[in-house]
Amino acid sequence: MIAINREAVQEFAAVQWTKLRRQFDDLDALRQRLDYQTYVLAACGLVASLLLGLSDLATKGSIELRQAEDLQATLAQVLPAELYDNDILAHPRVIASAVAETGAESTQVYVATKNGAVTAVAFKMMAQGGYAGPLALMVGLDRDGNILGVRVISHAETPGLGDKVEAAKSDWIFKFTGRSLENTPASGWRVKKDGGDFDQFAGATITPRAVVKGVEGGLKFFAAHRQELLSTNAQQASP
Repeated sequence: MIAINREAVQEFAAVQWTKLRRQFDDLDALRQRLDYQTYVLAACGLVASLLLGLSDLATKGSIELRQAEDLQATLAQVLPAELYDNDILAHPRVIASAVAETGAESTQVYVATKNGAVTAVAFKMMAQGGYAGPLALMVGLDRDGNILGVRVISHAETPGLGDKVEAAKSDWIFKFTGRSLENTPASGWRVKKDGGDFDQFAGATITPRAVVKGVEGGLKFFAAHRQELLSTNAQQASP
């Protein structure tokens, strides 16, 4: 029979109990450290959010200013400065429109006035049917519906082909100046390949076809809302 040393057993048990206690003590310490790390991470996240919010507030004004400057520069290309003495960005009018006219159910119109009388309007529209999707246009018209200028302001057409609709790439877009529904028959609002008045590009007919069709739609939009657009008493929308 194996003799059991009671004192040795008690000593062994005490040692094991001490080790076990230390493990629980370490677990408590670990738990405390994890809580601390959680609080630190939460604090860092809060500080980061505050910094991002402050940065957004600081840059929002400059971004809006830059957008207004870009818009003003585009409008200057389709609305001659001598035609107006008002701030054309101050009170744009939102007019209900047909998708077939401007590519949208409502269109924001910038109204030029001189000595209190409406002299011209300009509006952004979407020309549907481009090779790579719609093309955004800015169209300027005088009070009689004659085109003062057209500019393509954004598109995804093929470089070297469809991008010739840009004023910086060719003079094609300037062919619209002076045109109207009155001096150009419906059959003329086509590319020459389709029997119309406007040139197409070598290797790219779809893009100019879309722009011509879009500009015609813009003219129809003006004709349908001419009275409202030329009224100085029309309700003006805030920008």
